[in-house]
Amino acid sequence: MVRRAEQTSVCIQFATSKPVNCRIELLNYECYSDQHSVSLGEHLYLHFVIIKPVNHKFPTDSLLSYELIVDDTPIDLSPWCYSNQATPAFVIPNKLSDILHGSCRNAHHPAKDSLVCASHWQNTQRGNNNQGAQLLLLSGDQVYADDVAGPMLLAIHQLIEALGIYKEQPLTVELPNDINEQLYNRHLFLPKTPWQKRSKLGVSYWLKKDEPHFSSVKAHNHLIHFEEYIALYLLNFSAAAWQCVDIQSITYAGQNEQNKTIFNAEKSALIDYTKGLSDVERLFANVSTLMIFDDHDVTDDWNLTAGWEQAISQNPVSKRIVSNGLISYWLFQGMGNDALTKTGTLIAAFKHSLASSNIWQFKTFDKTLTEFSHWHYELTTVPKVVVLDTRTHRWRNEQNFNEPSGLLDWERLTDLEQS
Repeated sequence: MVRRAEQTSVCIQFATSKPVNCRIELLNYECYSDQHSVSLGEHLYLHFVIIKPVNHKFPTDSLLSYELIVDDTPIDLSPWCYSNQATPAFVIPNKLSDILHGSCRNAHHPAKDSLVCASHWQNTQRGNNNQGAQLLLLSGDQVYADDVAGPMLLAIHQLIEALGIYKEQPLTVELPNDINEQLYNRHLFLPKTPWQKRSKLGVSYWLKKDEPHFSSVKAHNHLIHFEEYIALYLLNFSAAAWQCVDIQSITYAGQNEQNKTIFNAEKSALIDYTKGLSDVERLFANVSTLMIFDDHDVTDDWNLTAGWEQAISQNPVSKRIVSNGLISYWLFQGMGNDALTKTGTLIAAFKHSLASSNIWQFKTFDKTLTEFSHWHYELTTVPKVVVLDTRTHRWRNEQNFNEPSGLLDWERLTDLEQS
């Protein structure tokens, strides 16, 4: 996946099943590359390769072809090439004229994946000797951690085992041991604020109604564990990940007929989704792609009110789930947005969170992540691209913690005004 692309550096992101030494070369341009890798499992390594020019800056608004060399062996990238092209190629955007934009990508939605259509359009443009899109902007909800299909949750757990994805320290949440028994029931085990602790100014107190910390009406299979978030990203973005699971054999083992009907419909939608992932990978390999979170990348209504934030911070399980969503965002979306310029400062602390038993212990890293305040970014194109973080820089309503917070606090508004 081609991420941030500028004249002085280009970031390309990908995953492998074993540790490798890799570099990327731009054809016809003298360059060198730095590799930054993170081990996420026994058979899962996430790599960021930063390509830099040796002398002159890379050109803008023209196609740049590249090749990947792994352990001194060139890799066949033909599956990621568009028609009549020998290698993938991308553009370093400057004068923006053609941009692709999308958001809200839910793998089991019955509608077709729009990124497949975008890839077909890009293929047509390249076939006509046009550059096509210079930039792909994804502006939120690239994954839905709070709206997970039943068969997707089973596929997630298959992938965790297949890749040996490292697990986090066990949480004190009383889930059934069998993942099949958790299907469509997880919302029952997620933390709630007891009605006795709710404000007497609200009707819910008098109705003796507990308040769920995770408010999505589709939270029946809400992700909980860090390893689940990792697997979801792989299954959302990678055709190869689906080769590690057997979607056809996944079935609903419960007795609830309504859930069975839902499960089968979701399975059919997921199978259709997987058929388009090769086209989506091709798009990512040929267009610089930048992203930003909204709420569903972490959970529904993330940081909507100060009261919500307070409830989450006071419950260790809720706090852990939200942190898992943000850590996985950082890994798969955030670091590529700034080519590790600021986000890369978190890598060392993250690696130190993996204990000798290959169990993640995030207590220290959570504090580091909470203090990080550089999810927003800019791209110095014409016109300039300014991407806002409207989830962690919110202005809190101190008069009423249950009223929605403002999208940006004063400090960030001032920064935006000066940008």
